[in-house]
Amino acid sequence: MAGPLAGVKVVEIGSIGPGPWCAMMLSDMGAEVLRVDRAAAVRDHVPGEQSYEFATLRGRRSVGVDLKHPGGAEVVLRLVEQADALIEGSRPGVAERLGIGPDACLARNPRLVYGRMTGWGQDGPLAQAPGHDLNYLALSGLLHAIGPADGRPVPPLNLVGDYGGGGMLLAFGIVAGLFEAARSGQGQVLDAAMLDGSLLLGSLFHGLRQTGWWRDERESNRLDGGAPYYGTYETADGKWVAIAANEPKFYAVLLDTLGLAGDELPEQQDERGWPELRRRFAAVFRTKTRDHWAEIFRARETCFAPVLTLDEAPKHEHSIARDAFVPVDGVLQPAPAPRFARTPAAVAGPAAVPGEHTEKALRDWGFSPEEVTGLVAAQTVVQAACPAGHPRNDVNQQAVDS
Repeated sequence: MAGPLAGVKVVEIGSIGPGPWCAMMLSDMGAEVLRVDRAAAVRDHVPGEQSYEFATLRGRRSVGVDLKHPGGAEVVLRLVEQADALIEGSRPGVAERLGIGPDACLARNPRLVYGRMTGWGQDGPLAQAPGHDLNYLALSGLLHAIGPADGRPVPPLNLVGDYGGGGMLLAFGIVAGLFEAARSGQGQVLDAAMLDGSLLLGSLFHGLRQTGWWRDERESNRLDGGAPYYGTYETADGKWVAIAANEPKFYAVLLDTLGLAGDELPEQQDERGWPELRRRFAAVFRTKTRDHWAEIFRARETCFAPVLTLDEAPKHEHSIARDAFVPVDGVLQPAPAPRFARTPAAVAGPAAVPGEHTEKALRDWGFSPEEVTGLVAAQTVVQAACPAGHPRNDVNQQAVDS
C-alpha cells in the first residue's frame, strides 16, 4: 500500500459517524487500519446487506471480537501491541469498563496514540449525555447562524459536527500525535470532541460576533445569504446557481454579465440596498436556464458555479478531469484527498462485512493458527459467515494484500 502513512498501523474500535470517517481518511493515506467489530454486529449481519455507512467504511479489514467475553479485551490488547494508534468512539468510561481503556492500552504499548472521539468531550457537565451531530452544532452557536431569516435554523447535513468537527479533527490529532511520538518515543491520549471541533470551525464567526462584525439575525451578514452578491438564485428551469462575488472586481464583472452595469443600483456594501439588489439579480437569473448561465459565465472572471445535484456532481467536466470520484465496489465515491505528488493516496478496497477477515487478519497481526482456532472455538472472536471464494471477500483481500 502506498500513501504518506504507509507503514502506520491503526486499530479502530467499531463505532458510527466520525470514527469510521477518520479511519477512512487514515486508510486512504496508506495506513493499515484494522476495524474491530463487535460480535453482535457480525452475528446480526444479513448476508448481502450493505451498511448505510459503506462509503466511509472502505479500505480496511474487519475482525469480529466479543468485547464482553473474558478474553475479548486481551485480543484487542494484543493488537494494540503492534499498533501505532487506536480509535474509539464510545461514551467516556465505556472503553475502561471493557478493559481496553487508555491505561490498559498504553501499558502494553507506551508509544500508542489513543484517539478518543466523543460529542461533548471526556469531561464536563454533559460528558455522559447522549447526543448527535446536530446537538453539538446547536451548542456551538453555529446552527443558529444557518438558515433563512424568516425560518428555522437548518441542519447543514451532518458535515460540521460528525465529519469536519469530528472525524477531520480526530484524523489531524492522530497524525499530530504520531509525529510527536516519533520524536519523543511516547504515546498519549487524544480527546477529540465534536463540540470542540465545531467551535474551532466557527472561529471566524465567533471572532466577528465578539467584535461587532456579525449579527445574530440569520441572512443579515455577508456570508450567510444576507448579501445579494453571495448566495443562490433560481433559474428559468427551476434549478439554481451560486454567486460569490465578494471582491469589487468580481462584483463589477457580475453586474456586467447580468446586463446591469449601466443601471442605477445601490452600492455593493450598502446594506439598506441589499433587498433591491437581490430582487434585481433574481429577476435576471430567472430569464435563462442554469446551464445557459454556466456557459455565459464560463468565460467571465467572476465567482460563479451551477448548483449541482448529488447525481450531477460526478459527471461535471472538472470532476472528471481531476478524477474526483473513483469506483469502489461498483459505486462511485469521492476520491482520497489531499493529493500527494510522491506518495499518492488510494482507496485500499471496499467496505468489509463485519468480521469478514477475522481469522486471516488475526494471523497477520501475530496470532498463531492455534490461537486463532482456540479463540473461534471459545467464541471470543467471530468470523463472518461469508463463504470461501465469495467475490466481495476476494476483492477485499486482494486490495489489502496488494
